[in-house]
Amino acid sequence: MSARPAGAAAAAADWFLEMECAQICKHGQVACGDAFGIERIDAESRALAVLSDGLGSGVKASVLSNMTMTMAMRFLRSDMDVLQSVETIQDALPVDSVRQIAYATFSMLDVQVGGRTRLAEMGNPRYVQLRGLEDVAPAAHRQIVSPRWPDRPIETYELDLRLGDRIVVCSDGVTQAGLENPDLKFGWRRRGELEFLRWTLERDPEISARDLSEAVVRRARAMDGGKNRDDISCLVVYFRRPRVLRILSGPPFHRESDAPYARLAQPGTGADAVVVCGGTTANIVTRELGAKVSMDLKRMREAGDLPPCAEIEGVGLATEGVLTLARVRRVLETGADWAHEAQAAREILSRMRNADRIEFCVGTKVNEAHQDPNLPAELDLRRNVLHDIAAALESRFRKQTTFHFY
Repeated sequence: MSARPAGAAAAAADWFLEMECAQICKHGQVACGDAFGIERIDAESRALAVLSDGLGSGVKASVLSNMTMTMAMRFLRSDMDVLQSVETIQDALPVDSVRQIAYATFSMLDVQVGGRTRLAEMGNPRYVQLRGLEDVAPAAHRQIVSPRWPDRPIETYELDLRLGDRIVVCSDGVTQAGLENPDLKFGWRRRGELEFLRWTLERDPEISARDLSEAVVRRARAMDGGKNRDDISCLVVYFRRPRVLRILSGPPFHRESDAPYARLAQPGTGADAVVVCGGTTANIVTRELGAKVSMDLKRMREAGDLPPCAEIEGVGLATEGVLTLARVRRVLETGADWAHEAQAAREILSRMRNADRIEFCVGTKVNEAHQDPNLPAELDLRRNVLHDIAAALESRFRKQTTFHFY
């Protein structure tokens, strides 16, 4: 891979690559025979993704696809030659005891913001690149054939990726969905997938990569009557401006910092959504901005075992502080289902899920209540809780986080 071009770092600050993959196992199986890997290399303004489909289904296919995905990600990371990468993968795969072949299809994607975007496919359905509703042709395409594996040609593409573009990569569980449908003699195929993608984007032009990938796999399964005959996977890359969530928590160390701190909660300051965590923090914001606080009494029953939420006029959500943040931390670290969580935690988690970057603006004045040894252990220092939340968001949910202290 060539060196990162000048200006890529600046471009990366304004553009964001949302990458998500949705999967459904073959009906009756507990192990998915498809595997995917996603990795961002922020220092290089670069992102990598691999989707692999193992031969057959179940555990054997899962082993093949996971081995392929792991090796492919390693080779992408190290800029290894495509042909050498593919030959190494094929040589390393275990031989299927029934078919007597070692086989897993794959798609390998290497995106550089401000640079080249390359995609290599072996056996997977051809990718789709959408610019609005247009099916964009690759900037360059060539086929590579290995002397050792002549029956497994590799299709390589160079893509022109622009702001607003989407790349959709699927396993053949998508394109072959509906094979038993008399109206679809050859299954859904790429043409049907493309029509569905356009139909979905017409109705929601800003749909996230996560929601679009989930919509594709749900539709593919429905075409098989809910009993899909193969594993179904759809990986979507969405190149767009980042969605920023800003969380203010804790009073500033110096009172003279209250006014600039509160202004961070105003619209037009670089955040798409703002959450104010903590009663003292909310008092500072409302006092400095002259804003009113309101509470929907009809939703009080949703508060659960945490203090209820409120809305700050012209700002957004306001919640209790450390207890609520500690609950958010627990859900993020354990991966628990938060659909029935207390309202305050659920509202914060929902905003985090929809954001790409989370900015933590943290006041450093010590709240003496948090130091009382007679209070619950979860009333940890605010900064420790927030750092744990940020670590979970980055490691488990591929979010970008930043901290600013006041």
